[in-house]
Amino acid sequence: MNLAVLFSGGKDSYLALEYASKEHQISCLLTLESKKEDSWMFHTPAIEWTKLQAEAMKIEHLILETSGVKEEELDDLQAIIKSAISKYSIEGIVTGALASVYQSTRVQKICNDLDLWCFNPLWQMPQQMLLQELLSNNIESIITGVAAEPFDDQWLGRSIDSECVSNLMILESKYGINPAGEGGEIESFVTNASLFSKSIKISKSEKHYSNFSGRLEILEAFLQ
Repeated sequence: MNLAVLFSGGKDSYLALEYASKEHQISCLLTLESKKEDSWMFHTPAIEWTKLQAEAMKIEHLILETSGVKEEELDDLQAIIKSAISKYSIEGIVTGALASVYQSTRVQKICNDLDLWCFNPLWQMPQQMLLQELLSNNIESIITGVAAEPFDDQWLGRSIDSECVSNLMILESKYGINPAGEGGEIESFVTNASLFSKSIKISKSEKHYSNFSGRLEILEAFLQ
């Protein structure tokens, strides 16, 4: 089946892409770039660097700016999906939805309205399993956003490796966080994986952090 992937550049949307690509044709990536950092629907940290990820994977990429206003951003989502239908004759949409009913039901409704298949390959996957899948599939990613106690600024830019995953599991048992960040505790950015022809090297970045909330701003990056 000919599919488009809702792509944020983070671990979940990339893993969904990798799963879907094993059995389906991926014609394009769809990215909504929100004007607001606290979008209800869309991942925002490092979103502008998805174009470099698309280049590394040699996949067509459609980007649309959205207001980030709750519910109104769904009109923009529908618009970019319609564009993908027109340009690539897609038959379905892949999402990295894991447990968010708010997000999944809204994407599903748009797909229903446009007579598209909505494929959520990660849906209800246990979060520890998802993190282990990142490791076993050699998906290299970093943390680009935090928004919960006890995350300090040292987590920003940290690689999601086996030590990091172990630390996240400890924090789950101690603080009750979602270890894969499903509650918004962490955001991520994939720098290398099996679909990448080249890896992404971040040469300059800046941390913005206050009161257990922060983001890593990527200032310079290139393929190598």
